[in-house]
Amino acid sequence: MIDGHMHLENGPLTVDYVMEFVNAGVKAGMDTIQILDHTHRFIEFAPMYDALKEASNEQKEWFEKKKLEPLSTYHELISQVKAMNLPIEVRFGLEVCYAPKDKALIKEVLSKYPYDFVIGSIHSIDALLYDMNSFSREILWDKYDTNTIYQRYYEIMEDMICSDLFTQIGHPDQLKLFHYEPTYDLIPTYQRLAKLAKEHDVYMENNTGIHYRYGHEDMGTNPVFLDILKSNGVKIMTASDAHKPEDVGKLIKEIS
Repeated sequence: MIDGHMHLENGPLTVDYVMEFVNAGVKAGMDTIQILDHTHRFIEFAPMYDALKEASNEQKEWFEKKKLEPLSTYHELISQVKAMNLPIEVRFGLEVCYAPKDKALIKEVLSKYPYDFVIGSIHSIDALLYDMNSFSREILWDKYDTNTIYQRYYEIMEDMICSDLFTQIGHPDQLKLFHYEPTYDLIPTYQRLAKLAKEHDVYMENNTGIHYRYGHEDMGTNPVFLDILKSNGVKIMTASDAHKPEDVGKLIKEIS
């Protein structure tokens, strides 16, 4: 079994902290774990977040609390861990907060290091974060039309898949997290995304974080979308989206 998405975000970039995730993976019965961090942790990607800081004071305050580090620190950690004899396979990558305007920067930075995998994820709709419990309802969901938000989200996702910058697409239906639902039929969108994912040979995540982190009733990707992906032969990556070691492998057995 594989847990294909877990974060070092809440701890240091050290071997000791990585080993907490490795040991948790062993305990959870994982054969492989994929460790990453958000691009907002790293100095090289900082220009991607300027628009978000300008879009709202809440976002500016949130981002300015983050301590930025150089990617070289992460790369050094990866080299140290890869030299170790570990009980399970450990892969390293990044979760890129994707926006179409940033394609050139993303391509340039990613080209400088051979990651084992790279996840493209959408966390904002035209510079407004949609998944923050503390303020996303105020700045986005209660301010703009739900259908328009969904349409734009999946438009960005199509662009992200077609960019060929990523090996994996993160939490592809996470817009549902606060139970704002569109009034139009999403099945044609799901079918189009499935065809693109197959054509561009990317994994689509079945991510349990939506369930245990946000309390949504779906254990992972919604069954309709997941069935369409599978019926089109799209590769599925099981993922916990763990942000702390104790969540590694969470519900992976149940969705596998």
